[in-house]
Amino acid sequence: MRRLEGRTCIITGSGGSIGRATCLRFASEGANVVGCDINGESAEETVRLVGEAGSEMISAHPADLTEKGECERLVAAAVERFGGVDVLFNNGAMAYFAWLDDMDDDVWFKTINEELNLVFLLTRAAWPELKKRGGAIVNTASLSAWAGIELLPALAHTAAKGGVLSMTRQLAMEGRHHGIRANSVSPGTIETNQTRFILDDPEWSAKQLGRAMMNRMGQPEEIASVVAFLASDDASYITGADIAVDGGVRAW
Repeated sequence: MRRLEGRTCIITGSGGSIGRATCLRFASEGANVVGCDINGESAEETVRLVGEAGSEMISAHPADLTEKGECERLVAAAVERFGGVDVLFNNGAMAYFAWLDDMDDDVWFKTINEELNLVFLLTRAAWPELKKRGGAIVNTASLSAWAGIELLPALAHTAAKGGVLSMTRQLAMEGRHHGIRANSVSPGTIETNQTRFILDDPEWSAKQLGRAMMNRMGQPEEIASVVAFLASDDASYITGADIAVDGGVRAW
């Protein structure tokens, strides 16, 4: 499929597992891919992989999207190279974890800043370009925005991702005047370098994977395929929605 042929798509966190898989998926569907990551080495590896697959990608890295100027720089790079922005995938984020009894101010505010504030800052920077083309926004929320995970001390993370859900609905409402659609995906437990330890931990596996009807971790490519759908015209009548990609956790 070439559903994104010629469209310019910003994908944040392009050096991570889901970000990289989405860059490769978007490129395979004909998109001009603009990536960014705070980790320059991993971002560069994604650029190399996209190039090896025969597609074109540029990347702004290292980029700290909690800084207004960095967000503006990323959008400007997309406009300079490809002439505009059609799709924004707000994927990059960093969470910090602590139980409430042990949580200090730094853990709380860093998580809100690096999971919620950066979505606002980049969306605001990209909004004028998205308005020109009636673009699409896809935000990464989380299963944690919908349900507690027994072994995960994720109070700040749940608050930030809950904010992403609410922001997405508001962006859909405001964007309707400009032909902009805004949706989110809520991944469950996806196999990445950060979560693979669960497979080796019987207690985590029993509680975390046992909650999913499919009784396994998801793969980054399974998130990327849903994001590509939401970014494309196949989802032209979908806005303000959240798609659970969690193996059925929320369904029982």
